[in-house]
Amino acid sequence: MHTENSRDLIITGIHMDLTESLKEMVREKVERLFRHEERIIRVKVDLECSHGHGGSEHEFTAKGHIEINGPSLNVSVSDLDCHKAVDLLVDKLDRMLRRRSRLRVAKRKDTHEIEIPASIPKV
Repeated sequence: MHTENSRDLIITGIHMDLTESLKEMVREKVERLFRHEERIIRVKVDLECSHGHGGSEHEFTAKGHIEINGPSLNVSVSDLDCHKAVDLLVDKLDRMLRRRSRLRVAKRKDTHEIEIPASIPKV
């Protein structure tokens, strides 16, 4: 699925049917990540429904995978409510992106002189 700014968002449902309203809710939440970080190549969201031991309880696991320049980000969140699991997932991914951005800025500011282990003759 392509969003309007040509970035990829892939939503899959495992052991559950994805309703159009659920897909739209995931798109709206993930759009926040695209706005915060322009270097994202693709976001993949897997929504999985697992049945509890009693049979009546469903636990939803939301897994997020962000392909970005550099190491990819992977997050997994579980909750009894599917919508809350998606909220928690996007919040966690957002925190990871902001942390990575802060570290990138800190590394850029941390310039240090290079030590060359050689004696240069004075002329």
